[in-house]
Amino acid sequence: MRYFIAILVAWLFAGCANQGKKIKYDGEILIEQKCAVCHNLKMPPNTYADEKAPPMMAVVFHLKDFMKITMDDEKFSKFIPFVQDYVINPSRDKSYCDKESLKTYGVMPSQKGNVTKDELEAIASYMYDFYDQQKYLKQMQAKAVFDALPKGERIARKNGCFNCHTLKKKGVGPSFSEISKRDAKEIIDTISNGSHGKWAGFYVMMPAFKSKLTQENIVTLQKWIQTDSKKENTGKAVDMSTQTPWKVKK
Repeated sequence: MRYFIAILVAWLFAGCANQGKKIKYDGEILIEQKCAVCHNLKMPPNTYADEKAPPMMAVVFHLKDFMKITMDDEKFSKFIPFVQDYVINPSRDKSYCDKESLKTYGVMPSQKGNVTKDELEAIASYMYDFYDQQKYLKQMQAKAVFDALPKGERIARKNGCFNCHTLKKKGVGPSFSEISKRDAKEIIDTISNGSHGKWAGFYVMMPAFKSKLTQENIVTLQKWIQTDSKKENTGKAVDMSTQTPWKVKK
């Protein structure tokens, strides 16, 4: 009997302790569940004619700018409390949106009953960290460098060719410099159907890409290997700092 009482007491204490614990919510999951129906969550986003709400990146950048947030500490003192209040009790007076956006999108409907204050804390914290101006600028600079590459190299990088090949040194597979010495038809056939038994000394078989790439892209890749892959990449990042990082919907 004493053992039963001891187990019961331990169970009761464990239950009380668990009740006192605050649930840790995942802001990334919640923003998909609660916000993606209306807001475009991509960074950077595309804008569409029938948007129900502005892209989330624009919302966050706009709030940080108009709230004059300059330090990360203000995430907790300004940003999160505003989101928690506004989502439950939205109004035109509280909104930081410009008149044109309010005219286009209107004031968001209250989400009372759809999301809790604790869930909004997790969502707002994720919004603040993920939609970051410096991160955005780095992404745009990297995109500008990528877009400036020859089309063949963009195809090679997008499809993981540089995981096994380099420009001049052999790795898992032969270098593009060595591959370029082969006949164009052979290169096209290897990209299309794989490389089994075609390169002495290399034992990892290259998979076939005919189901992943169009014939046009395969030919573009072959031409890049035999021409531009021999050149040094001199692409430089484009300065994005003076450009507006989102499109204002007209």
